[in-house]
Amino acid sequence: MAEVTMKVNGKTVTKSVKGNTLMVEFLREELRLTGTHVGCDTSQCGACTIHVNGKQVKACTMFAGEADGAEVSTIEGQAAPDGTLNAIQQAFQDHHGLQCGFCTPGMVMAAASLLKDNPKPTEAEVRHHLEGNICRCTGYHNIVKAIMAASGQDVSGIAAE
Repeated sequence: MAEVTMKVNGKTVTKSVKGNTLMVEFLREELRLTGTHVGCDTSQCGACTIHVNGKQVKACTMFAGEADGAEVSTIEGQAAPDGTLNAIQQAFQDHHGLQCGFCTPGMVMAAASLLKDNPKPTEAEVRHHLEGNICRCTGYHNIVKAIMAASGQDVSGIAAE
């Protein structure tokens, strides 16, 4: 067991973990932050996407011990403290960028990473950035539209599918 300390969604946490504890397990089981989903356990689906020190990371590919001293952000940290949705979350709701919702936390976290680095992405850039996130329900069209809307771009000319 090793002790790890990190800041998760703005709060400092210290816990003892086994060396083989994955970050997704740490978040879900130790911190009870269950918005980070376990999809494939092989880093293929992106449902476990989080940010570590401002970088997009699949939490199933990282040991919790690797995040010692890091700033970690999960889907639970995206909304305002009063529960108000951020621009990306609101755009997903407004533009029907979700159906079953399983992939949504990872998609929102991927979108946040993209928009931080590229505030006005093209549709092709959004689609390219989402290549590591799988959605089996939506066909991606409305997810892309939501991300572009969250960037402040006019999406009124994009037909819904």
